[in-house]
Amino acid sequence: MTVRLLILGTGGMANNHAEGFARIDGVELVAGVDTRPAQLAAFCDKHSIAHRFASVAEAIAWGQFDAVTNVTPDAAHFATTTPMLAAGKHVLCEKPLATNAADAEAMVIAAQTAGVVNMVNLTYRNGAALQKAAAMVAEGAIGKIRHFEASYLQSWLTQPAWGEWRDEPQWLWRLSSAHGSKGVLGDVGIHILDFASFIAGEPAVDVSARLATFDKVPEGRIGEYTLDANDSATMQIRLEGGALGVVHATRFATGHMNDLRLRLFGDTGGLEVSFENSVSRLRACTGADRLTATWHEVECPETPSVYERFIAAIRGEAPALPDFARGAALQRLLDRAEESAQRGGLVLPV
Repeated sequence: MTVRLLILGTGGMANNHAEGFARIDGVELVAGVDTRPAQLAAFCDKHSIAHRFASVAEAIAWGQFDAVTNVTPDAAHFATTTPMLAAGKHVLCEKPLATNAADAEAMVIAAQTAGVVNMVNLTYRNGAALQKAAAMVAEGAIGKIRHFEASYLQSWLTQPAWGEWRDEPQWLWRLSSAHGSKGVLGDVGIHILDFASFIAGEPAVDVSARLATFDKVPEGRIGEYTLDANDSATMQIRLEGGALGVVHATRFATGHMNDLRLRLFGDTGGLEVSFENSVSRLRACTGADRLTATWHEVECPETPSVYERFIAAIRGEAPALPDFARGAALQRLLDRAEESAQRGGLVLPV
């Protein structure tokens, strides 16, 4: 079954999508959409994409595609995805699904009504250690979960390894709420919340959060960008089974480029899951090893990429996970965390 794919948005992350889908047999990159003509042309030329459109409406009028991968900025996800769903197109949407829970839930309903494959790109679901850890928890390897610690650490506000944030729009928009950013909470907080709760196999039932925005430049503004989005986030979370945990994320973690870690403790064992220096790793302390606090490495089989899973779901070969419903559930948690921070860290139900 050939799948004709349209790429919506042609920023930096779109290159990853184009390359990932191009490696899959039977997938044709047939069109690109972007409001910026020069960038659209350069992107489509680079990836040998024949058809180029300046708007979603133009692409839908043409219609010669089966599926969409939406790589637009966060604030555009709702407005650009819903017409595609109404047109009966399968959609993979970058995270977060939307910038508020109401829009995310409307997208869930629209996808269900259309009866199409709908998935959200939570990148770290591709990690072998994450998938193996979730399976171990589901099998009862660590018993009932009692406590957890999770962190997502970046440092691009302290060094220019990924580019100079003061000069590049791809970083500046992430610091500005007027440009649709929800700060570190929405940008990477969603990843670590999914990382922790997916492995635990339990949803969060309440949250208390604090957010911080630090002075980075005089008067807090660079050109059109007001730098008011949060830079660091801390959360206390209670899971459905009663376990308590702490989750934190920041762009000021000097010494960490892009590192995630989860320590999950049950009444019969513990797991440590990490994605650090681009390496996925799982360690466990279970069984008799608990008596000596001995940890061992766990072998983790390779897992298919989100691009492979999306195409497999369209072909009816695999479930469409994580789906829009998962994206909406995470957005509800993010919205409540943001509200909690606005109310001084008040514990709020999710």
